[in-house]
Amino acid sequence: MRTRSAESGRLAGLARRRLVGLGLAGLMVGALAAPVAEPPASAPEALETLERMQEALRRKNFQGTFVVTAGGQARSTRISHFNVGNQQYQRVETLDGLRCEVFRHNDQVHTVWPGLGKALIEERRPLAAFPALIEGGSERLDKLYQVREVGSDRVAGHEARVLELRPRDRLRFAHRLWIERRTGLLLRTEVLGEDGTVLESVAFSELQLGVKPQPELVLGPMRQLDGYRVQRSRLDPVALDEAGWMLPALPPGFRHLSSVRRPIERPLAPAAPSGRAEAPQGVEVLQAIYSDGLTHVSLFIEPFEARLHRRELMLSTGATQTLVRRQGDWWITVVGDVPVATLQAFAAGLERRR
Repeated sequence: MRTRSAESGRLAGLARRRLVGLGLAGLMVGALAAPVAEPPASAPEALETLERMQEALRRKNFQGTFVVTAGGQARSTRISHFNVGNQQYQRVETLDGLRCEVFRHNDQVHTVWPGLGKALIEERRPLAAFPALIEGGSERLDKLYQVREVGSDRVAGHEARVLELRPRDRLRFAHRLWIERRTGLLLRTEVLGEDGTVLESVAFSELQLGVKPQPELVLGPMRQLDGYRVQRSRLDPVALDEAGWMLPALPPGFRHLSSVRRPIERPLAPAAPSGRAEAPQGVEVLQAIYSDGLTHVSLFIEPFEARLHRRELMLSTGATQTLVRRQGDWWITVVGDVPVATLQAFAAGLERRR
């Protein structure tokens, strides 16, 4: 699930021994991709329900509050989502911790932190995030997961069908979805570990369906940034090989969605002998995003700097795993809602071309 906050996860332990060479990476991926036990074919009715779920977000208007539970913490978020013709408007506001509001009109995204007086303006294609979930069609998911309806339930007062998506290999987690019967909107989702433990859940606690579209709830705040320190993020699309990298052996089922260069500003360097602090360094980070249609993996590559990049490690918060490691003169971060071994396969297959 793509509702993760930027909060630091708990330290799960140091990463396992780094795989050496693409040959070992291929052997590991092959072992993980072998089916645990060939599950039966997905039920056609369940696949049709997934298709309706995808369509619901493009056609339905709603407002509500959902709760994300992961890593022993729960966070509430308010959302308003409107469709007017082919125009899509969305407003998301955190209700716990530091206040953050995200306003989106199609690909225009404004993120505002009122308490900090900061605003970030971006133009980017949104990734599937709750209550959106799927990239591409259900046929692709059927090759990677067994999809079946396992019951009925109620969420926030709405009747729901309950679907279960069981992975056909060990490269991904199982998912359970609660889908509103009448509209097809996703109401609740759980990510399950290999032992069936709920790693993370997102669920509406209150939801109003069929509300009147109010684009000004989104457009108004996007125009009112007076008094904010506004940063315009430049995302430059780039092919991975043009940036000097290649990933020739993707874990089965994953496809490349996009790659961009994004500028970041590193912290001030320690004061020089003269007593004057050096100016912040502006560097570019390469980000590549991959998906199997349900889960996502992001790969970040930046120049290594000893004063900032001190430890290779593995972090885990709910279903989100983060692998951090050094590769020569580069610092690699791999993040995704997949098992640790899948992130290791991505990192092991990454090669520098020049």
